[in-house]
Amino acid sequence: MGIVRLSSHSSLFCPLTLNSSLGLRPGPPVALPNVLYNTEWQYHSSAVLAVTVDTLTAAYRTSSCRLSMTQLAETLNFCGRKVTTAASSLPFPVGPSTSLPDSLFPYLRFPPWIPLSASGGQHLSEGGRSFSQLAVMRGVSVDPHISHNPAGTRPRSALHSGGSNEDVLQCYLQTVFPGAVSVANVLQSQCILGPTFPQFFSPYVTKDGFTMQEPLKDPPDVHSIPVLAALQTTPALEHTLLSLYHDLKKVDVRRWPSWFTAGTEESDFQEALNDLRTLAYCYSNRPGHETDDSD
Repeated sequence: MGIVRLSSHSSLFCPLTLNSSLGLRPGPPVALPNVLYNTEWQYHSSAVLAVTVDTLTAAYRTSSCRLSMTQLAETLNFCGRKVTTAASSLPFPVGPSTSLPDSLFPYLRFPPWIPLSASGGQHLSEGGRSFSQLAVMRGVSVDPHISHNPAGTRPRSALHSGGSNEDVLQCYLQTVFPGAVSVANVLQSQCILGPTFPQFFSPYVTKDGFTMQEPLKDPPDVHSIPVLAALQTTPALEHTLLSLYHDLKKVDVRRWPSWFTAGTEESDFQEALNDLRTLAYCYSNRPGHETDDSD
């Protein structure tokens, strides 16, 4: 009932988890490249989620931002799609002297970020489609991360024709997610990691968060990292929400005395289930899905 109520009383709602399922039986935790976190330690998982949220909201906490959080929510939540998925690539795999176009070029088929809203595998099986999205790149300086093409040569890709890092990121989103409403933000400063932040990075990560080709012999403490984070409404959410719906549909709330002690009627539970199913179908492109209960 929480997802239904939160989505109905908010402009935008994003469930965050390192589990691969929102159901009654959480799936296995997601794997994060170059992050060797302990799945049983909550401060490890909370650190990953905190960096993601901090990155997604960083631009909107500055006075120079041209788009407010309210306007962003209105851009993303059209057609009743108030539930979004978050994803993150931390640290973003970029070398100390690699341009942003060169860093994004290997990911023209699938983005480098990992979904953190229990829709990872399905997101890839849907072909990575998206209805709307926000992407924030953090920790890429203006120079030398723009790729300069020698005179008389053709750019390696459309990414290498961008005039700024923000142009490059916007071009990347339009290439990987054609037709989606996209908002791109690029911040020059990296994400600073405090002294209590867990040092769970692989030996390929330098103290400045750059990713090397070979492991470091004496891995240092990482003080800051570049991050690429995204907030998306995707068709994968239909599968995620319907899976939760079918799990809850099997529950007999009459066996839970505490449920009725809290003043909740069985009819309220059934109404919430129907609302959850309706919400799931907001993310479907298939005709006739309103009457299809076999998903």
